[in-house]
Amino acid sequence: MTITEKVAYLKGLADGLAIDTEKSKEGKLISVIIDILEEMGMSIEDLEENTTALGEELDAVSDDLADVEEILYEDDEDEDDDGCCCGEDDEDFFEVECPNCQEPLVIDEDVLEAGVIECPNCHSQFAVSDDCDCDDEDGCGCDCGCGHDHDEE
Repeated sequence: MTITEKVAYLKGLADGLAIDTEKSKEGKLISVIIDILEEMGMSIEDLEENTTALGEELDAVSDDLADVEEILYEDDEDEDDDGCCCGEDDEDFFEVECPNCQEPLVIDEDVLEAGVIECPNCHSQFAVSDDCDCDDEDGCGCDCGCGHDHDEE
């Protein structure tokens, strides 16, 4: 039951009491209170409708913005400005492949400095270094020192 329906029910109850709203002070008071409740109920319903409409419009704007961001930033996902395939956000993380199970692993700079890593997949230990496996002929030639295989595009 909505607020306006509840106020209409109260108005019906008051009418059913047959209170004289012209001469009786109590009747006048009840009549004014019910009128105010009616106005408040209609205002609240209008606010709820406006809020719903604004929410739908905001969702549409958000979807449009996501489409624009996808168009603007899709090229930046794979490469940054200097052509390196490891982005600026990944400066402290490196990708290596386990020589035993070929599982790709992402490690941070601390693990790289330690020089040894245990694969969480096959539990074999192997040495890692910060030397880039690529050279100008076979790899991307970025000289980033990231230690992961570079995919040419």
